[in-house]
Amino acid sequence: MVVHDGRTALFDDGTGHVAVLDSAHVADPTDPHADLRELTTPHAHHGVAVELADGTLVVTEGTHDARTGIRVLDADDHVLATSEACPGVHGESVAAADVVVIGCEDGALVVTDAQITKVSSPDPYGRIGNQAGSELSPIILGDYKSDPQADLERPRRVSLIDTRTAALTLVDLPASYSFRSLGRGESGEALVLGTDGSLHVIDPATGALVRSVPVVGAWEEPLVWQEPRPTLFVMDGTAYVTEPSTSTLYAVDIQTGEIWNQVRLPQVPNELNGVGGDVADHEG
Repeated sequence: MVVHDGRTALFDDGTGHVAVLDSAHVADPTDPHADLRELTTPHAHHGVAVELADGTLVVTEGTHDARTGIRVLDADDHVLATSEACPGVHGESVAAADVVVIGCEDGALVVTDAQITKVSSPDPYGRIGNQAGSELSPIILGDYKSDPQADLERPRRVSLIDTRTAALTLVDLPASYSFRSLGRGESGEALVLGTDGSLHVIDPATGALVRSVPVVGAWEEPLVWQEPRPTLFVMDGTAYVTEPSTSTLYAVDIQTGEIWNQVRLPQVPNELNGVGGDVADHEG
């Protein structure tokens, strides 16, 4: 599921079916106001779709055996552009000016105004499979793995892609991280939750490590990806970080680094998400 600009895009790996609808009516897709848009990719695959403000739809292409690229469709589902230059296509993120970045095993694809640009990794195998974007920043934060033989690579570098120039910069970190470690601050800061237990804040424009905020204890990414590990979720200027070993949730002010709240949870936290909005007080 990808939510962008008031629209929710759902991609079904088992069938290749894509459904896009108004986020305010996601509970009832039969509502006429949901403005449901549907299509099916030529072959089912582990994929993703994202709809932009002008109705442009970026959708991945592949089969059960291989994922290879993307198609860019207009609001009437006519093909505007295609690319097969994205082996192992995985993950998406949207940057400023409605620019989409799709990850590949050898870099990424940048979609700007329905034009596709290939960004190549400096290594023959340089996989960018998870990204975090910000509507305030033209730069996308991504992971970066360079060992195709690893059963589980624990990378210590992240990628920054400038969508204006298609330039890719690698940033060294003091610790490794997992696919649930990436986030963006309210001002576009690039955030990485490291296995040293610290929240690392990176200036995306320079790649400089601004600060490292200790939050949880040191940890190691589990071999099974479904198993709990410290996880990062960002909303309204706060970085929420889980500590599965103690079932604790921490709230960190991104600007100051202050841990301003924490709470013990009744269950071991795993995946983490949230919604904004006013919270009313109720008695009883």
